[in-house]
Amino acid sequence: MKNLTLKQLRYFEALARHGRFRLAADACAISQPALSMQIKELEEELGSDLFERSAREVKLTAFGQTFALRVRDILRAVDELGDLARASRDPFLARLRIGVIPTIAPYLLPAIINDLNRTFDGIQIQVRETQTTKLIQELAQGELDTAIVALPVSEPSFTELKLFEEEFVLVRRHEDERKPVPEREALREMRLLLLEEGHCFRDQALSFCSIGSTRPREVMEGSSLSTLVQMVSAGIGITLIPEMAVPVETRSAHVSISRFQAPPPSRTIGMIWRNSTPLSKQLLQISEVVRRSADAARERHFSIAGGAGPERRPA
Repeated sequence: MKNLTLKQLRYFEALARHGRFRLAADACAISQPALSMQIKELEEELGSDLFERSAREVKLTAFGQTFALRVRDILRAVDELGDLARASRDPFLARLRIGVIPTIAPYLLPAIINDLNRTFDGIQIQVRETQTTKLIQELAQGELDTAIVALPVSEPSFTELKLFEEEFVLVRRHEDERKPVPEREALREMRLLLLEEGHCFRDQALSFCSIGSTRPREVMEGSSLSTLVQMVSAGIGITLIPEMAVPVETRSAHVSISRFQAPPPSRTIGMIWRNSTPLSKQLLQISEVVRRSADAARERHFSIAGGAGPERRPA
């Protein structure tokens, strides 16, 4: 197989990921006929079909699934060669591809990007906001350099670096402000508003309330923390949000914010990257900037909100 090219492997990986020629062609910035021709030539060179084709989509054959695993390893290794060259040329990085989960991105990204630009002159930052499972997949495949997520992710091939911890707060109607904060057992009997399936914050909230994810409950779902807070403002139920989201999400919502009795629900936020990346030294430097930026942003949020947030009631 002397005629296999990296270009063909990248086209194959794109088609395997997107499942449609049009989407894969757009992702590769080529025409659909050109992509189709390259895939056909690849199959002819291999002597075996990689995809089952239908009018609506394409699916990997059994051989294609095995081939895809090896291709991802090859492309990741090639990308890391590029990272090695970047690390040798640019000790402070010229480009950073960073992923962030949706329950962090709106509240910390502006400050983080500004501080990174000030610290690393000329750096090009590419941001990807999506759920943790997708960030882990894209990081493993070499499409991202690092990601900011809730820890732990428990992936042996990743380095995890803790940045900070933050509590969750209770969001209720403004009229309920003076009512006692309910115990976690009581939350199970209330109408709880949660993020939709796939968000790690949803699972953390369910865990605190001791509600099994498959147990039938009077639970309503939203696609964002903003939606959940506005639903609370409309009197539909209660919700939990991370404290960093309070100043942003409560500006236009008629709600009350309360802290839970100790020990409160919380999460650990950190950065992750591949153990094998040649950019580890640079990513450690990036993490220090992110840590300082996040701490400063959270302090500003609390100041805007009127101090260090609501006082915790004694246990």
